[in-house]
Amino acid sequence: MLQTPSGGAGHGTAAADSGLMSIGAVLNLLRDEFPEVTISKIRFLESEGLIEPRRTPSGYRKFGAQDLERLSHVLRMQRDHYLPLKVIREHLDAMARGEAVPLPLVGRQRDGEGPPEYFEAPAAARIGRSELLAAAEIDERELAEWESYGLIAPLPDGAYDAEVVTVAALVTELGRFGIEPRHLRAMKASADREAGLVDQVVAPLKRHRNPQTRAHAEARTKELAGLTVRLHAALVQTALGVRLP
Repeated sequence: MLQTPSGGAGHGTAAADSGLMSIGAVLNLLRDEFPEVTISKIRFLESEGLIEPRRTPSGYRKFGAQDLERLSHVLRMQRDHYLPLKVIREHLDAMARGEAVPLPLVGRQRDGEGPPEYFEAPAAARIGRSELLAAAEIDERELAEWESYGLIAPLPDGAYDAEVVTVAALVTELGRFGIEPRHLRAMKASADREAGLVDQVVAPLKRHRNPQTRAHAEARTKELAGLTVRLHAALVQTALGVRLP
């Protein structure tokens, strides 16, 4: 169970007089269980109506203990059960009404049998263009520029994978240091090559007729993706002679 801080002062701590927390404090509390969570992810979940933190008169988000617990529940359902946001929202709304609802299952289950032996990979969480602009806090001009350099690309149906919100946030942060989108084309090309290498390894598993084998391909893809990201980070740190926290 996550423990909320009892007080403190300064950036990233709970407000001592109200028990409310800044988004930075919430991020720090979530990091142990959800190391990949980001401020952009929290903002995106808010934009999707899954959490509703309070706002100060100046517009800063403030989270209470219940907000933190709800956010943790959302992240667990995404991580452990691969549920799309719409299903998570409906589940939480039912719980708020006091209904005893079982956690929805993702995947096929044969009639008369117990829980499924495997889960089919769900469709990736998607957002529309206007939702992306709001979640990433960018305008049409910036998005069009980033698309022109291949940093962000819509899916065939015109929507976007939700992970592009993280991409947008990182591009924005790098821009604060004078690194422009055109400078990031090499990073995008490198990422595409790494993704291609992982895909070569798992492609035979993805094409297999056995559903369990195909499910294993999804897990293997995530494992390899994590390893390539760690290797990339280590190589950059080695090249720069720095050690990141």
